[in-house]
Amino acid sequence: MQLTILQHDIIWCRPLENLPHLDHLIDKLPHTDLILLPEMFATGLNNNAYEIADKAPVIVDWMKQKARERDAAIVGSVATEDQGLYFNRLYFVRPDGEITTYDKRHLFIYGGEAEQFTRGSQRVVVNFRGVRFLLQVCYDLRYPLWARSHDDVDCILYSANWPISRDTAWRTLIRARAIENQCYVAAANRIGTDQQCEYYGRSAIINPYGELMATCPDKTEWAASGIIDIDFLRHYNSKFPLLEDADEFTIITTSAPAK
Repeated sequence: MQLTILQHDIIWCRPLENLPHLDHLIDKLPHTDLILLPEMFATGLNNNAYEIADKAPVIVDWMKQKARERDAAIVGSVATEDQGLYFNRLYFVRPDGEITTYDKRHLFIYGGEAEQFTRGSQRVVVNFRGVRFLLQVCYDLRYPLWARSHDDVDCILYSANWPISRDTAWRTLIRARAIENQCYVAAANRIGTDQQCEYYGRSAIINPYGELMATCPDKTEWAASGIIDIDFLRHYNSKFPLLEDADEFTIITTSAPAK
């Protein structure tokens, strides 16, 4: 499977400007099976959920259209209102219009995200074209138990707005998640600035050895692609069955309402 990460700048809270720009970037891509976009790719990361959540239907309709046009899955997070609560919701949109969603589990309390958004409680794995994808958003990267494969993950997807001030953690943890789970990791991060942070991007695709397969240059709108080789992955995991020796644990989840 061909997977593409797209790294781009985002105009603050202006989806009607960001989406045409993404059209331009995506339409130039060669054939790919999946396109991973950054966190809140159409609006930027705004913790005032009510300011952007009403744009979700337009953004999701655009994702469905691009998935159909490109015959590829489109994946990225969108601020979404659902029954009076707000979620940082990752949408996995297939070419036939079928949608699977994952609500970000770990909200960034330090940045105020937990004050308006509700954290998710469900771990979500999507099987698409023979590859099993675990869906994650940004700050989830810091929590290895939530990303742990139970022999059910081939590739972890991270849709992120990760600032340059914590770049060492970004580069270290995307490799760690691949190594400890013996799977691929694809991480799409934005570039540019918003009202609080600067973002260098450094989006990457990592193989199960923790090696860089593809990466995007700093501060540059860029697309990078890599092959998810399931035969190689199966052989590696059968040859070195790391997860068979893993500790057993149970995650108890709660979903507290937004404040």
